[in-house]
Amino acid sequence: MKGKDLLSITDLSSEEIHILLSDAVDMKHDKWLTILDHKILALVFEKPSLRTRVSFDVAMRQLGGHTIYLSPSEIGLGKENRPEMWHRCSPAM
Repeated sequence: MKGKDLLSITDLSSEEIHILLSDAVDMKHDKWLTILDHKILALVFEKPSLRTRVSFDVAMRQLGGHTIYLSPSEIGLGKENRPEMWHRCSPAM
């Protein structure tokens, strides 16, 4: 799955989902705390979701990464901007 963008769970085959879950179990067991070192996750929510936002933020920090919250008004969600375009804005994301 390296180099593959995950925008929806439907983008994955059943084998890829199995690999993803297996890797998650290994990561939790081995405590890979730096696997996302120097990585940035953009958090974009169509509707406000404090629980989900905090959960993703904590998970990224536990794995060595960082998050940026982008509100719908900042990115023009539902207007001219599409998710595929946001990725092109920053190669670090």
